[in-house]
Amino acid sequence: MLNKILPHKPITLKALFSFQKTPFNIFMVIVTLSLLGMFVLGALNYLIHGHHAYGVTREHPWGLMIAMYIFFVVSSTGLCIISSLGHVFKFKSFEFIGKRAIFGAIITILSGFAVIGLEIGHPLRMVIYNTISPGMTSAIWGMGVLYSIYLGLIIMEFIFLSRDDHRWSTMFGLGGLLVGIAAHSNLGAVFGFLVGRPLANGVFYPIYFILSAMITGCYLLFLMYGYRFKMKFDKQMEHFLVHLARLLGLLIAILLFFEFWRLLTAIYGRVPERADTALHILTSPNFLIGELLLGMLIPFFIILFSKAKAIKKIIYASIGGMVGIFFMRYDLVHDTLVYPMQTMKIREYQLPPEWVHYSPTATEWMIALGAIGITLVLYYIGENFFFLDPKEHDEYFEHYHGIDDEEEDIASSAVVTK
Repeated sequence: MLNKILPHKPITLKALFSFQKTPFNIFMVIVTLSLLGMFVLGALNYLIHGHHAYGVTREHPWGLMIAMYIFFVVSSTGLCIISSLGHVFKFKSFEFIGKRAIFGAIITILSGFAVIGLEIGHPLRMVIYNTISPGMTSAIWGMGVLYSIYLGLIIMEFIFLSRDDHRWSTMFGLGGLLVGIAAHSNLGAVFGFLVGRPLANGVFYPIYFILSAMITGCYLLFLMYGYRFKMKFDKQMEHFLVHLARLLGLLIAILLFFEFWRLLTAIYGRVPERADTALHILTSPNFLIGELLLGMLIPFFIILFSKAKAIKKIIYASIGGMVGIFFMRYDLVHDTLVYPMQTMKIREYQLPPEWVHYSPTATEWMIALGAIGITLVLYYIGENFFFLDPKEHDEYFEHYHGIDDEEEDIASSAVVTK
């Protein structure tokens, strides 16, 4: 019955626990189990002590949990957008990544929900009161509702992709894309609506979130296919990865342009708080090493100087790129809150302001890193139980007119013409 709804491989314990006992695979098993153990310990400590287990304060109410939630939902939206280039917009070289990318989008947003569920305090109450007393003017309420709809749509998209029903998968894919972009720009608006925080307030973040999501999706696809093919690619896969690298290079160039003007306009005119915070960011190792060097410059220059053909180097750079993406999310939260809120008459009512300090506790780190373990386990389950590669099961690709065949046809017709 289940196989008719969602085609799958045999679901057995033997299939679950059988894998090649290579040193790398054994290392990944140890890392994944360690991360899962950390998540369980962190969750238990939070359930016992509540928000006292976290390092957040009234002055810095958002912390690592919010940053990791953003990290995961950005990853999900990015994978959804990149996958839509193939089976929604029919770019030939992107068509075959649909199932793997959409499955990645599902598991990353589920990991994000696991993190945010341990931050908001009462997730069951949230579901109840979101329904009976919705806050229509709240960007956070809109974000929650839109992401819930988005999750339902991409699950249906994955089901129809697995059933080889490309008519319905395209419809649900288009719906998931539109709702996902709306949800993600709404998440950016949570920051953009912060009138009391001049550096965040404005139209920048709703647009920036979409751009950075696409970059994150590209990094994740490089890592997923690098692991899937053990760094040994056929010509069709190399062709796709070169296309993906060119897209990634263009997106990083646009992001660098965005960041330049964001910081320049923040510093220009020396507006109090806005300029001070921007200058503080520019001297921060998190920004210079994490965001700028790992997240943007190293991958960009590898793509630029290799003309997007150094695939293995780009895959290794994508590991650093994902570390840089984490720092982007962490700094987004911390830099928004780092400048202290003040009364108007500083000298009469309070001492000159100092930067707000925040350090994640061990509980926050265990939950945040443990959520990566959840993603790895879900991906492993998907790899073992579902048909993530199109030629395994999908009739649409049984006579797939691949990249190599297409190039040979073009070359043949050119010879005939001559």
